[in-house]
Formats: sequence, structure tokens, C-alpha cells
Amino acid sequence: MKDQRTFQRAAYLLGFAGAALLTLLLIQQGAEDVIRAIAAAGWWLAAIAAFHLIPLSLDGTAWWMLFPERDRPQFRTVYWMRWLGESISNLVPVAQVGGDIIRARLAVLRGAPVSAATASVLVDITVSVFTQTFFTLLGLGLLIGATGRTNLMVPALAGAPIAIAAVAGFYVVQRLGMFRLCAAIISRWAKDPNWRSLTGKGGEIDQTLRNIYARRHVVAACCLCTMISWISGAGEVWIGFQALGIPAGFEKAIILESVGQGVRSALFLVPGALGVHEGGYVVVGALLGIPGESALALALIRRVRELILGVPGLIAWQLVEGHRAWRKTSVRSAQEFGESPPAKLGTKLR
Repeated sequence: MKDQRTFQRAAYLLGFAGAALLTLLLIQQGAEDVIRAIAAAGWWLAAIAAFHLIPLSLDGTAWWMLFPERDRPQFRTVYWMRWLGESISNLVPVAQVGGDIIRARLAVLRGAPVSAATASVLVDITVSVFTQTFFTLLGLGLLIGATGRTNLMVPALAGAPIAIAAVAGFYVVQRLGMFRLCAAIISRWAKDPNWRSLTGKGGEIDQTLRNIYARRHVVAACCLCTMISWISGAGEVWIGFQALGIPAGFEKAIILESVGQGVRSALFLVPGALGVHEGGYVVVGALLGIPGESALALALIRRVRELILGVPGLIAWQLVEGHRAWRKTSVRSAQEFGESPPAKLGTKLR
């Protein structure tokens, strides 16, 4: 409980720091100019939101492929869960990994085994970070070519091995059996028999992880699908260019998207990457010759897209959790009064 409160305090502090940074950027670039630019975008906002369904579909496909065939949900169900997970990561004031935890939980509620849901999400995260490393390097390479700033080459080359080593380390830990080890430690020191039963579950998850990684063609297809998703995400930036009248091509859109997403992932502990994502756009935009107010407006247009798609996602998530809580309460009440609960309440959520 104490650790949870500490984590919550840290999340709130980081969230306030991000909000302060965003406020500072608005003051520096001129809040009126930025708001006027966003308002002028008009129907382009809907176009950006609609276009985002493409990378969302690619991300959903990548995750869907990783499920073991016998436990694989229907694609529309995976797409729905991916949408909810992204909505939570973007809008709920916690670290961005919260959405990944929720989509694993939703997969279990939809009938997938705990081992398949957990392992598929972990591999999906690993693939996402791995491919994003190369996507960010692609953007940095294009940035150096577009600006002639060869001084950026040293930090790019220095950071690449560190990022790849981190992903490789995470992969090795998964292959060595991270869940069985953690479960063994917990069960060794915990007195509750429910905690001791975790050892078997940890072993199941570890074995499912190994089985997924053993399907190398599937993992390779997942990497390809995720990489295409990263690149297609730059299409939203390009549409933003058209909305704001910025004379820039798709190459600059890839640069902004790749570096912006790299900053967002590096500072994932900041809730929703508030402030840091916008700051990345302003800094990189300045290198590309994009005025600060236009770059900030472009970043905030992406925030509007997150609201357009994310708010309905949060509502859908609350309906799912609310229905589950109501069903549990109904069953408990029926048991207390010695009544049989309705058949619908006893069925698994579908």
C-alpha cells in the first residue's frame, strides 16, 4: 500500500511537471496563435482521427498474430481491446504502460488464458520497442540529411547500441523465465496459499513466451506489421501539415513522428507524455524550419485526435468494468439471500 501511494505521488508530480512545461510552451509560442491555428484546422481534425484507424488496425493485427492459434480471439475483439488500451495509455493519468496491463486483463475477460494474454502483450511490447528503435534512427538519419546537422550523428550512434541492448536484455530475461522466478520468490516468502499457487502460473506464462518466440515467422511478420504502423503514423503528421498550411513533405512528417515518438517512449513515466511530446515537436520543428507556434499547434492537433478516439474508449472501458462489478454484486446478493443468480449473470463476459 505504501509503495502504491509513492507511485501515485510520483505520477502526479510528473503529470504536474508535464502540464507546467506545456503551459510554458503555450506562453512562449503565443497561446492565441496556437489556438487560432488549431481552430483553423477544422474538418482536418476528423480526417486525422479517421486516418489513425489505419495504424491502429496494423497494431491490432500485430498483437492478434502473436496469440497462440488455439487461444486467438477474433480480430474485431483484439482491435477493440487495442483501442481501449491505447485510450487508457493516452488519457489516464498513469504511466503509459497502464494501457498494456488493461488490454491483457480484457483479453482474459474475453476468455483468453492468463498465460496467452500476458505473454502476447509482453512480446508485443518487446517488438514495439525494438522496431521503434529503428524507426527513431530512420528519423534521425533523415533529420541529419535534411538539416546538415552532422553533430547529431554522434548521440544517435551512441544511443542506438544502448537502446538495442536494453531490448535484447528484456528479451533474454523473458527467455530465462522471468515469471517463474518472480513467482518463486513471492511464494517462498508469502504465507497465503493463494500466493504460493503463483509458481505454476509463472511457469505457464514463461512457457507460452517461449512458444511465441519459437514461431519466428510470426514474430518477423509482427515486426514488419509494427514497423509499417510506425511509418503510417507519419501520415497523421502530413495531414496536419495540410491542415496548418505548412509546406512540408512526407519526409519531414516521418522525422517529426519518429523523434516525437522516441521522446515519448524515453519519458514514458510522464502521464500521457504531457508537455514532453509537445516540446519534442517544437525543438525538432525548429530544426526543420517550422515556426514554433505551428509545431506546437501540430502537436496539440494530435492531442485532439487522442481525445476524439480516446474518450469513447474510456467510456467503453468503464462500461465493461461497471458491468462486471454489477454482475459480481448481483451474484453475491443472490447468494446471501439464498437465491439462484440469473443464468446471464453466471456466464463469461463475451
